[in-house]
Amino acid sequence: MSSTVGSQVGRTVRAPKTAELIAAQLRRRIVLGELTPGETLPPENQLMEQFGVSRPTLREAFRILEAEMLISVKRGSRGGAQVVAPDFSVAARHVGLLLQMQGTTLDDVYEARMVSEPACARLLTKRRTKQDIADLNEVVAQLQSAVESKDNSVPDAVLWTRLTYRFHELVMERSGNRTLAVQGAVLQEIVATHMEMRVARNFDKTESPERFQRAIKAYKRLVALVEARDAEGAERHWRNHMKVAGTYLLKDGLQDKPVVDLFF
Repeated sequence: MSSTVGSQVGRTVRAPKTAELIAAQLRRRIVLGELTPGETLPPENQLMEQFGVSRPTLREAFRILEAEMLISVKRGSRGGAQVVAPDFSVAARHVGLLLQMQGTTLDDVYEARMVSEPACARLLTKRRTKQDIADLNEVVAQLQSAVESKDNSVPDAVLWTRLTYRFHELVMERSGNRTLAVQGAVLQEIVATHMEMRVARNFDKTESPERFQRAIKAYKRLVALVEARDAEGAERHWRNHMKVAGTYLLKDGLQDKPVVDLFF
């Protein structure tokens, strides 16, 4: 007789709830683009009939998708469920929690960005279009305008942060690699949350006009390298720029700040 008789070969399997199955169907249609952001789902009565479920079950499915930020539900006679575009800030919050459980600091997150973003700059030089160059130059022009609009050449803190975020976002977004772009956007969202904290703390008190001009010069240099399709130059320049920028972003002991503290 085999010695394996009676040994455990499996474990208890939980059947998915009906609400989870409905949520999975709707999620799949959203991911495939069959349901697009801004589109309103059919009325509850119609969905209940289509799925053959009760109102509580349907609303439980809605709550699952709401928690995933895939739909927004308005109650009342004029309410309904509307598809929304996934938000990187939601992913950043969850990733932040996972990183914090491993004791991750801002310095660790920034180090990861310094690996992925220069690589995106390299890819961008190979795949860039005239529109990409125009969009990057437009952000640079707005940054220059933000500096020149102030008498002391220190721009509005919130505007400067938003524009620099957009420039970094374009580098990743237009690289052509969607996986790197999404990964980079989540990490950038975490760093941007940190930047908002830093800006609120002492942006206007400690900044020097020269720092902003140096940053703009670095952005212009990257655009020129991308336009010239200098892949190695673009990657090297952007890594050096991020290294210098990191010494500013992570000073005053903020490099050791736990990631999760940014979101609470």
